[in-house]
Amino acid sequence: MRRFIATNELEKKEWLRYRKMGITGTDAGAICGLNPYVSAFQVYQDKITDNVEETDNEAMRQGRDLEDYVAQRFTEKTGLKVRRANAIFQNEEHPIMLADFDRLIVGQKAGLECKTVSPYSADKWSDGQIPLHYQMQVQHYLAVSGFECWYVAAVIFGRDFIIHKIDRDEEIIQNLIIIEERFWKEHVMAHVMPDPDGSKSCSEQIAKLYFKANKEKIVELHGYNGILSRREELVELIEKMKNEKETIDQKIKLEMQDASKALAERYQIVWSSYNSSRLDSKRLKAEKPEIYEAYVNKSSERRFSVKRVA
Repeated sequence: MRRFIATNELEKKEWLRYRKMGITGTDAGAICGLNPYVSAFQVYQDKITDNVEETDNEAMRQGRDLEDYVAQRFTEKTGLKVRRANAIFQNEEHPIMLADFDRLIVGQKAGLECKTVSPYSADKWSDGQIPLHYQMQVQHYLAVSGFECWYVAAVIFGRDFIIHKIDRDEEIIQNLIIIEERFWKEHVMAHVMPDPDGSKSCSEQIAKLYFKANKEKIVELHGYNGILSRREELVELIEKMKNEKETIDQKIKLEMQDASKALAERYQIVWSSYNSSRLDSKRLKAEKPEIYEAYVNKSSERRFSVKRVA
């Protein structure tokens, strides 16, 4: 591997621009269709634009702030010393493969990836599991670095601290190289959108791209009858499945009556009471319009609907 650019004095915007020049570890899982939060469609849109979005939220802030803590805990538990990489690295044979390493292990050809995990996602790490998109991220790092292993250390807030060692898998790495180079050549360089994948992030990206409707514009769809018929079948099937599920729930509730808990051979059912408060926005708007206008959050969205006309 070679040092692509030093990052210790790089501003965040510049750092994000350099990441647009290739496929990074966090892109790898999305391109493979394994990241539940980011789609290949979203990665594509990021790579083909010059715009740099400095998105941030509380979870991202905590992840950054706790990276030092995770690295310190890793050293305490393993005795292995770590150091910052302070660079974006590049695979010399496959230059579109870039990598930001959280830490490098001192005295070993190995690295460390630091993760912070919500307790609500703890099940994804139980029984020695590692989420698949993180496994792809690590194999991408191994491909870029040429190292033999990588460590993943994860703090699960208030519950646990987990360490996994992931060995280099040549078969996965070779497939990853093929997938990433094909994505870069056939989509990014050719400016050809990847197919949508049904993910929430893909829907969000499409909504961001085409956020306003042109009322005068009508598009003729040719060759879409087949998938629209399939969509109609799926809508009916989903309704049937929802009805079947609700019927099962109703049967269980009739058995439970006023009990708060029920036990079956392999299941525990909880039917608890809770209080909720909801704002009567219609009444507030009618009786106190000035207060309603002062606090209402207005947004513009597009409503999507399909109906049979023939």
